[in-house]
Amino acid sequence: MIRRLALAIAIATTLLLTGCSSMKLEQFRDTEPAFNLTDYFQGTTWAHGIFQSRGGEIKRQFRVVIDGYWDDEEFVLEERFTYADGETDERTWRITPTGDGEYVGRAGDIVGTARGREVGQALNWNYVLQLPYGDSTLDVRFDDWMIRQSENVMINRATVSKFGIRVGEVTLFFTKSDPDGGAS
Repeated sequence: MIRRLALAIAIATTLLLTGCSSMKLEQFRDTEPAFNLTDYFQGTTWAHGIFQSRGGEIKRQFRVVIDGYWDDEEFVLEERFTYADGETDERTWRITPTGDGEYVGRAGDIVGTARGREVGQALNWNYVLQLPYGDSTLDVRFDDWMIRQSENVMINRATVSKFGIRVGEVTLFFTKSDPDGGAS
């Protein structure tokens, strides 16, 4: 009985530890097309996404229209969100390339600065987002992975955590052509 319990604990610990391993940017070295954040997001980009709880339940569905342009040395991303329940939201990112595929970004609901790095077809962003929560806000950490699939398509998956515990995931599919044919 004790052996079985010890074996079960060892297996559970192994699964927990391997389940927590993360992607590494270096695995994308020499992959194409190159991500190039400012190139991909220049102009208008469309996205559809979902937020799933840590148990996998879809909690929110949304669409995003993004306009990207240069303002002096900063790249600006104006995001307009429309949620399935009719709620809307906006975020404006101001992103500065710092060289060697690295970026820093700021937005009104980001605590401090976001840090990003691209290698090959991937970009990894890390930041803390303030989410409205009742009469206050809740700070959650995003480990955001964007993988460019083609000149037109990019997939984004972000792990959302609080106090180091995963609370959910965001998945988005981006395209450079309007998937709704101009419908709002």
